[in-house]
Amino acid sequence: MSLSSNEEGGAASSPKPSDSYVQSFARGLDVLRSFGADAPTQTLSECAERVGMTRAGVRRILLTLQTLGYVDQEGRDFRLTPKVLELGFAYLSAQPWWGLAQPLLEELTQELKESSSAAVLDGDDIVYVLRVPANKIMAINLGVGTRLPAYCTSMGRVLLAALPEDERERRVAAMTLEARTPRTIVNHEELLQALGQVRRQGWAMINEELEMGLISLAVPIRDRSGKVVAAINVSSQPHRQTVAGMQQHFLPRLQAVAERISALMPR
Repeated sequence: MSLSSNEEGGAASSPKPSDSYVQSFARGLDVLRSFGADAPTQTLSECAERVGMTRAGVRRILLTLQTLGYVDQEGRDFRLTPKVLELGFAYLSAQPWWGLAQPLLEELTQELKESSSAAVLDGDDIVYVLRVPANKIMAINLGVGTRLPAYCTSMGRVLLAALPEDERERRVAAMTLEARTPRTIVNHEELLQALGQVRRQGWAMINEELEMGLISLAVPIRDRSGKVVAAINVSSQPHRQTVAGMQQHFLPRLQAVAERISALMPR
C-alpha cells in the first residue's frame, strides 16, 4: 500500500518517488542517521522531530528496523544495535587495500610517536576509514566512521583541493563555515585561496582551526590513474611540534607512506 507524503512527513524539497528513487528507503536511512553521539537513544516523538516526519511514519520504520535487528527498544526508548556496524564495515571490506594500508600507518605512528589517520570525502565532511592513535589525549574522540567538516581539517582540505575547480568553488560557496576556534577560516574566498595553495603544494597543514592545541598535516592518496581518492594525516600539538617542524620532519615521511599506499591501489 502506498503512503501519502502527508502521512509520512519529511522535507518538501525531498525528491519525489520514481523508478529511480524509493522514498520509503530514503526515510529509513534518515531515521538511522538521526541516532548519534548527541542522541544515542530516542523516543518515538524525539526521532520524529529530528527527521521531520510524523510519529506514525517513524513508528513503522523503527519497528521494521527492530524486526531486522538494527534497532532495539527498552520502554519508550529506541537505540541502535551493533548490527548497524555491518553497514559501515561493508564499505571497508569492499576496499581491501585499507587493510594493507593499516600496517603502514601503524609504522608511521610508531616512528613519529604521533597519531595518524586516513579519510575519504563524503559531501562536505570527511569520514575516517583508518585511525592509529598514539595514546595522546584529545578533546575530540576519533575513530573509524567519525565525520568531521572538510573545510577545517587537513585531510578535508586535501580532498577539497583535488576537486575540479568549478566543483570546488560550487561546494565551498554552499558551505556553512562555522568558527570551531578563533583561528578557523570562515570566509569563503579565503578558504578557496587556501585550497588553491593546497592544490599547488600537494599537502595541507591545519594549525588549531579544528581544535585549539591540535596541528594536523595531510597528503593525498591517489589511484593508479592519479585521481585523489583519500588522504592520510599525522597530528600533533604545539607543545610537541611547531608547524615548521612538522613540515620539515613529518612531511617527507608522510609523503613516502602515501606513495606506498597509492601503489597498493587496485588497477
